[in-house]
Amino acid sequence: MTSSNSSPGVPGSTSQPALHTSMLTSLPLLARGKVRDNYAVGDDRILMVASDRLSAFDVIMGEPIPGKGALLTQMALFWFNKLGPKGLNICPIHLTGDAPESVVTAAEVPQVVGRSMLVKRLKPLPVEAVVRGYLAGSGWKEYQKNGAVCGVKLPAGLKNASRLPEPIYTPAAKAAAGDHDENITFEQTVTVIGVDLATRMRDISIALYKAASEIAAAKGIIIADTKFEFGLDAQGTLTLMDEVLTPDSSRFWPAESYQEGINPPSYDKQFVRDWLEQVQIDGKPWNKTPPAPRVPNEVIAKTAAKYQEAMTRLTAS
Repeated sequence: MTSSNSSPGVPGSTSQPALHTSMLTSLPLLARGKVRDNYAVGDDRILMVASDRLSAFDVIMGEPIPGKGALLTQMALFWFNKLGPKGLNICPIHLTGDAPESVVTAAEVPQVVGRSMLVKRLKPLPVEAVVRGYLAGSGWKEYQKNGAVCGVKLPAGLKNASRLPEPIYTPAAKAAAGDHDENITFEQTVTVIGVDLATRMRDISIALYKAASEIAAAKGIIIADTKFEFGLDAQGTLTLMDEVLTPDSSRFWPAESYQEGINPPSYDKQFVRDWLEQVQIDGKPWNKTPPAPRVPNEVIAKTAAKYQEAMTRLTAS
């Protein structure tokens, strides 16, 4: 079987049935995240299955986005190939190079093919490495209040969507399922994981962001901000893991419609977030806690198209 860890093309995945929750019985289930279902493969590997679930404001929507899991996986593999040992070799990555289909039964292959990664089992670090190249989202709100983002002082006079003089590192403490991640300062990450790991995580994250931004810019895409996750292997090697530079973990803007001072249209789930900000339940705004409101078909279709367009643009030759 061909490994889905190989360099991907653009999958015609949106015609496949949506997978809200994988149900593999041949492997022990470790955890279900907002999007990924993780299964143990022995004691040294994990099968990560990207479902079509959509989360917004840390709440999982009841309606899946058909093809989303395959697109997320193929985009992550695109970036792992560009930034990892086969490409720019910025840092070690968690891919094993083995075919995910090889560790499940034949009957389970349809749940796995095209949407899974077989990866090294790592000890995750409890800090999300967030890098911002532009002022947007929660960063813009915080800047308006105190002229800084996560303790990083910024120049006066910046606007919504302004490009920052240099990318900044604004880590977040990982929250338990259902809770919101909490922005923290670099100094707080030192307290949590030590100065050596905190410094290397920061420096590698900024290097990854800068390299990816150049690649995306050549395809007409601005990466406004993104988050990375890292873990340690048995030898203590700092390793890039989970998803990388997908519309679920990043804010992508089309360069041709970028304009400082306004929220540019984006290739991510911002479309769903904007809809959720406007939705009313019993005459009141949704309070961003479960249960989530039902997502209309037109919002699902538009979101799927946004994800597909980002993948198409990035991988176009």
